[in-house]
Amino acid sequence: MATPRIIIRDHTAEANLFARRSVIAILVIVVMIAMVLTNLHYLQVTRFEDYQTRSNGNRIKVLPVAPNRGLIYDRNGILLAENRPVYSLEIIPEEIDNLDQTLFELQKLFNLDDDDIAEFHRDLKRQRRFKPVTLHNRLSPEEVAIFSARQHLFPGVSVEARLARHYAYGETLTHVLGYVAKINKTDLQKLAEAGQEANYAATYDIGKLGIEKYHEELLHGQVGYQEVEVNSKGRIIRTLDFRPPIPGQDIVLNIDLKLQQEAQKAFAGGRGSVVAIDPRDGGVLALYSSPSYDPNLFVHGISSKAYNLLLNSKDRPLINRATQGQYPPASTVKPLLALEGLEENLITTESKIWDIGKYHLKNVERVWRDHIPWGHGWVNVTKSIEVSCDIFFYDLAYKLGIDRISESMSEFGFGDYTGVDLHEEADGFMPSRGSVRATFNRAWYIGDTINVGIGQSYWTTTPIQLTQAITTLVNRGKSVIPQIIRGNMQDDRLVIEPGKERRPITVKNPYNWDIVMDAMYGTVNRDHGTARKAFRNAHYTSAGKSGTAQLVTIAQDEKYDANKVREEHRDNAMYVGYAPYDNPQITISVVLENAGHGGSEAAPIAKLMMDYYFKDQVFPKHQLIESLSAKSHENKLSSVKEVD
Repeated sequence: MATPRIIIRDHTAEANLFARRSVIAILVIVVMIAMVLTNLHYLQVTRFEDYQTRSNGNRIKVLPVAPNRGLIYDRNGILLAENRPVYSLEIIPEEIDNLDQTLFELQKLFNLDDDDIAEFHRDLKRQRRFKPVTLHNRLSPEEVAIFSARQHLFPGVSVEARLARHYAYGETLTHVLGYVAKINKTDLQKLAEAGQEANYAATYDIGKLGIEKYHEELLHGQVGYQEVEVNSKGRIIRTLDFRPPIPGQDIVLNIDLKLQQEAQKAFAGGRGSVVAIDPRDGGVLALYSSPSYDPNLFVHGISSKAYNLLLNSKDRPLINRATQGQYPPASTVKPLLALEGLEENLITTESKIWDIGKYHLKNVERVWRDHIPWGHGWVNVTKSIEVSCDIFFYDLAYKLGIDRISESMSEFGFGDYTGVDLHEEADGFMPSRGSVRATFNRAWYIGDTINVGIGQSYWTTTPIQLTQAITTLVNRGKSVIPQIIRGNMQDDRLVIEPGKERRPITVKNPYNWDIVMDAMYGTVNRDHGTARKAFRNAHYTSAGKSGTAQLVTIAQDEKYDANKVREEHRDNAMYVGYAPYDNPQITISVVLENAGHGGSEAAPIAKLMMDYYFKDQVFPKHQLIESLSAKSHENKLSSVKEVD
């Protein structure tokens, strides 16, 4: 049997191994401690300022403060658009664990409908989760109290107070003022492109239409900031610094609220518009489009149902008829055509034609008719305007030709934007050979020219464009741009916004202005004038021109009968006028859709407006001046029976 082997331990080697390992371990520890100390020095000394700023960021927040929107007044200092305090329910999604459950509980608490929740989710998609999103606007005092008692159950939800726009006169001024509404994605994109996004950091609303949109830069103001200290739950402990916002500027309009209300009363729900301008400076005194709607519906978010009712209404209340409605000008432009005929020496005050109620062209089968079947007998330029003789202007248009008509009427602004301070404006259509070919892909015919002579054919104009043209006539060529804003308030002082002008119209013979304006005087004041009945007993002197715009073609052998025509195809009633005759202070255009004759339907509305405008003014009795030998023409033509 073998003897077991005895192993002898080498204690010296083991001691040396332990010593080496200990040295290595100590070195590793020293290196690690050095690294920690180095990193600590880097954090506490080298990067002290950076990390101090980050640390402050966890307890100090810079919050934007929205500026108060500027107020809007009428020319007499009546407040039209103000800011009223409202309470809204705000949710910060990032601070809520179960958003759907929170929304469900709040929906029951405030009796919100599914549309409100859907709107919240749409807003949530456009907003960052750490920013508040509005769930419910216009909380009542009772609702504020109910939520306050339960606020501890809803972390991340709060009631916030802010100022919201309110339009005291509702639909009276909708198409002038427009409205503000919630900022949407499109608005944010435009603000970003303009470098204005930061200025709207705390703003809920932005101008969407009308003056609110056009003068947004004036009305909005500049955002402010407050630096606050917050606790770990995000609650504000104290305010460290505050830079107040700069409020938007208050603005004053040329609009006369009472005159605007007179227009609203006169329309009584009918369709059409009224535009009134001060010819001296272009100030828009009234601009009313009927029917209208309440702009306050849009401020806090209109429901889909309510919006669709407005959008699909056959009366189209969303359209600003005063600046966007496009109508044939009809006989209201006859004075302007007469001026061009006088300038071209195609007619004079002595020129006259025999009107038998029909107009023929050689070798043309078609017959153009007058609105009086048996005609007006002998007429000159003055009488043809006073009685609105179509035959005279058929013949004048034929002599002028479309090229001269289009060129001269374009100088009066037809077919172009007026420049009024509203974005919602159409330019109408002034026909020419080229424009008709480009727009309708058809040639121009002589019959088209003849129809243009009475403001028909392809010719369309907006009421404000028509008013501007008549204002240019009244000013004897001086062409002012319609302006709604009068000025803005700076240091409690009204700074007037200077009026602007288009290129003036010059004439070869200034006497021609007198001829045309005298004829417009006769339209209102002489026995056979088409607007004489409407202005009977007025305490001021005025002048004007009525018009009846035909909307459908009547066959040669047929007679127009309004009772047999669908309402939307009945004639439009139109009137343009100014007063006082010797020193014009107001020009007016009235358009009544599908209402009939201008002299009997539209002219009375113009008189109501002028009656109010001049109610506190006393005028000396006007002496009828039969200038330009008009009296001798009256004597020559006195045997002809006239029909208003």
